[in-house]
Amino acid sequence: MSVRPKKSLGQHFLKDDNIARKIVEAIAGFKQKTVVEIGPGTGVLTSKLIEKENINFYAIEIDSESFEFLNIKYPTLGKNLIFRDFLKFELKETFTQPLTIIGNFPYNISSQIFFKILENRDIVMDVVCMIQKEVADRIKSSHGNKTYGILSVFLQVFYDIEYLFTVGPKVFDPPPKVNSAVIHLRRNERKKLDCNEELFFRIVKLGFNQRRKTLRNSLKSILLNLPTDNEIFGKRPEQLSVEDFINLTNLIDSSKDQ
Repeated sequence: MSVRPKKSLGQHFLKDDNIARKIVEAIAGFKQKTVVEIGPGTGVLTSKLIEKENINFYAIEIDSESFEFLNIKYPTLGKNLIFRDFLKFELKETFTQPLTIIGNFPYNISSQIFFKILENRDIVMDVVCMIQKEVADRIKSSHGNKTYGILSVFLQVFYDIEYLFTVGPKVFDPPPKVNSAVIHLRRNERKKLDCNEELFFRIVKLGFNQRRKTLRNSLKSILLNLPTDNEIFGKRPEQLSVEDFINLTNLIDSSKDQ
């Protein structure tokens, strides 16, 4: 049987063995033995991953056609091939050990996948994934750049991000209209934020949702009658580093207590 890519699922199946090999080679030397592939599709990455003897490999697939195809093609996967929506899958109910996530992420939900990874950052130690180059550039972007945004800040708080290589459209079926990129997220040493975490996430979201405004204006709903004479409130969100956002959170949090 064959599997047809479905636009509704954002599927662009990788068909190049050399690219698949390069992606799988990127996880060599990782400490964690559990590797979870998101959206295996036609199994091009899967075929390289099941060859690795030193890992405990799982694959999570939402597409029933792909799931049936993979069951036939790789019967040894058995229960390690999971028919579920990754975004609704409770990772910690199945995995108790640190793990690596790998995959050619569906472009239409890549940001949602990253937010899911953030929720599970205490067990997801590494991520090697292929995504739209534009999204990869945004994630890797540092403060001061126009591409720097919510996802940049949230991921850079807890992960070190490495841009591995660019991938052209021709290696996919169907070819996307844009270039793709493979990146590596490596969990950093930060166990928790040195500030009110809930307030931090709220400040970052509010700031970038009105990114053209200064923080003095975009954070009005939080600041209320708090003093805003500090020069940081005259800046726009893309001017603030991760550490600046942490300091800003502490500044606002402490002002509330006064």
